[in-house]
Amino acid sequence: MSYFLFFAEIMGRTNLTRSYHYNLVPFLEIRRFIIYRKKLGMMAVMINLLGNVVAFLPFGFFLPTLSQKNRSFFYVTLVSFDFSLLIECIQLLSKVGSFDVDDMILNTLGGSLGFLCFMVAKKWMKKNEEKKKRKEL
Repeated sequence: MSYFLFFAEIMGRTNLTRSYHYNLVPFLEIRRFIIYRKKLGMMAVMINLLGNVVAFLPFGFFLPTLSQKNRSFFYVTLVSFDFSLLIECIQLLSKVGSFDVDDMILNTLGGSLGFLCFMVAKKWMKKNEEKKKRKEL
């Protein structure tokens, strides 16, 4: 993930003479990618929109495994937002990539969905354990 955020040539991360680039208008870039999806190509749209969500799914899934206090939807969503904000600030200050509020929205969504996946997996495992115990009796 660090490679794609800060060093990947394919993501335009090698131009060190760039100026500061940022978007502070919520949903501006998301809307642009949807409206111009045919011109930009579906691959670019998927990488930008789904990529930002998918990149944070593991974060939201594994954060609750670290401790019991991390097992709150609100907490995981807040920490996902905070971590995304940190990444965006580093990208802005280092002039590698751009600070984009839409990326923060998509990353936070990914963290939240990861947490929901964790809860579904936890319920599924509990259900399977109960079935196993009933079979043993």
